[in-house]
Amino acid sequence: MARIAGVDLPKKKRLEYALTYIYGIGLTTSRKILDATGISYDKRVHELTEDEAAAIRNEIQNNYMVEGDLRKKVAMDIKSLMDIGSYRGLRHRRGLPVRGQKTKTNARTRKGKRKTVGAAAK
Repeated sequence: MARIAGVDLPKKKRLEYALTYIYGIGLTTSRKILDATGISYDKRVHELTEDEAAAIRNEIQNNYMVEGDLRKKVAMDIKSLMDIGSYRGLRHRRGLPVRGQKTKTNARTRKGKRKTVGAAAK
């Protein structure tokens, strides 16, 4: 099993899809990494040699922010939005949708379980 950026990649999957299991790497980035290292998209993870795995590791480490560092950066970006009191920061602070969605009927994912107001005290 190949372990890259602290993530165990699934053995049977093609490399271009297996790399997307790493936080911060999507399909396009995965293909760019494989192009840069000269490895075929069709190769399966269990077919990787140690040299190829090391090449992928080096490419990701040198040119991309992934996993823990990226999660930390995203969290710090959100925290800075909240600290400066921007509209987006206020929406994050209140647990409401940040990107302009309506909240009258939907937004249950962000708002949580319904809390009935009024009419229940009979």
